[in-house]
Amino acid sequence: MEIKKAEQGSQLTMYIEGRLDTNAAPKLSDAVDEALTDAVSQFILDMGACDYVASSGLRVILGAQKKMNSLGGNMIVKNVTDPVMEVFEMIGFADILTFE
Repeated sequence: MEIKKAEQGSQLTMYIEGRLDTNAAPKLSDAVDEALTDAVSQFILDMGACDYVASSGLRVILGAQKKMNSLGGNMIVKNVTDPVMEVFEMIGFADILTFE
């Protein structure tokens, strides 16, 4: 999995490419922990190139949402592929996360 970041003012976008599985989740978790500070008011997670999400990846995404909530910010998940969206819907994340 590859993670790319783009910052524009207080907006941070992370682009995930590849599989967000058990091996990749710690890498994303570290990147999220390092990047999400009180200077970030909007966090965009672009999953357009992510074709698989394991439960460990789901925990990282939920943790990012909780962190943005605690910072008083906003998180948006964008460009989710159909197979990954099915997982989000199945486990109830479609009701918790904001999608574009």
